[in-house]
Amino acid sequence: MTTIPIIVDPAVARKSVLYRAPLDEDQTTAQAVAAIVSEVRAGGDAALRILSERFDGVAPASIEVPRAEWVAAAETLPPDLRAALELSVTEIRRFHERQARNSWIDFSVEGVRGQLVVPLQRVGVYAPGGAAPLPSSLIHAAVPAQVAGVEQIVVCSPPQAATGKPSVLVLAAAHLVGVDQVFAVGGAQAIAAMAYGTESVPRVDKIAGPGNRFVIQAKRLVYGAVGIESLPGPTETLVIADLSANPRYVAADLLAQAEHVEASAILLTPSPELAVAVQTELERQLQLLPEPNATAAAEAVSQRGAIVLVRDLEMAFALSNEYGPEHLCLLLEETWPYVGMVRNAGGIFLGEQSFEVLGDYCAGPSHIMPTEGTARYASPVNVDDFRKVISLVGLNATGLARIGPAAQRLAEAEGLYAHAAAVRVRLEPAEDADDKG
Repeated sequence: MTTIPIIVDPAVARKSVLYRAPLDEDQTTAQAVAAIVSEVRAGGDAALRILSERFDGVAPASIEVPRAEWVAAAETLPPDLRAALELSVTEIRRFHERQARNSWIDFSVEGVRGQLVVPLQRVGVYAPGGAAPLPSSLIHAAVPAQVAGVEQIVVCSPPQAATGKPSVLVLAAAHLVGVDQVFAVGGAQAIAAMAYGTESVPRVDKIAGPGNRFVIQAKRLVYGAVGIESLPGPTETLVIADLSANPRYVAADLLAQAEHVEASAILLTPSPELAVAVQTELERQLQLLPEPNATAAAEAVSQRGAIVLVRDLEMAFALSNEYGPEHLCLLLEETWPYVGMVRNAGGIFLGEQSFEVLGDYCAGPSHIMPTEGTARYASPVNVDDFRKVISLVGLNATGLARIGPAAQRLAEAEGLYAHAAAVRVRLEPAEDADDKG
């Protein structure tokens, strides 16, 4: 029987289940990924075919998937499944349309200053397709990019061994969202292809989408050659619950994330009674899961999961902020009084009717959220990930007269005398400048 451990000392939890090894400590994966990226840069499409056969068991005849096959995939879906995908697209789009940031220009007697908000030209989306093909990830990355105004969206997703093409669900989602190209390539090689380009796969400006540790290490490696929205790796959920919580719901929410490969699932609670009840309920629900989900979930809760007993809810939120979970689920008698205590989290899910699985699919925010503690500084995928700001300066003589002397003085203080001269030559009267010439 698999048992999620109950940890009674928060200090022990900090050193075990709440500790993550930095990504740069995984040198084995990093070295393997570096070799893959080098192969793709040198070999292009030919390397992609070799790597697909090596890792996916199939060498696709055509790396690009024709649009007609996306349409056919969507048409084969059961009506209720197609409707669910369409609802997800609608809700994600509606949420992100609220995020739009506009250009602004300030006209004054000193001239013009402002900023231009410009969409990226081409974005690459990675849609996982290994153990569990995730059309939802395609939707949650591509729709915010569309709302941002991105001109071209290309998708990479691993080929399935039986067909040599991405999952039917991924292809159907590509059609329903309306992306521009789909390629049957996965893993680190897909990230390299989008970062540097091949004969078939165009080079993109930015890559978005979750993945396993190989995908994440590849994104780290190519950053700089291409933009990276974040490093969303294996999923993680942290539940803070008090005695009012329903143990069935708590266990269900932990298992919902634990069934992903390499996932983490943690409960923080001040209630020993709830801890025992959740442990028991989790065992019961594990028996109801089919394979291979049951094995993956059992491994996650026993190896990377725990129920941590805390002194009070204030300690629970302190530990949560240190950990910075991807998903923070609050199953509390009252949730709103504690929202202000959250400093680091990818997303907050309030109460028993607003659980994290809804966020995975249809709630509105992108489910591509920061993991591995990067919630300390990162955000979920959003419209701003696919736009850039260009500063605009158009000062006239009045503006120059006011700020020019300060700019000249600062340049001199930094020892940048050509900088200072570029200011001075404009501030000096024209005749003085001519005399010195």
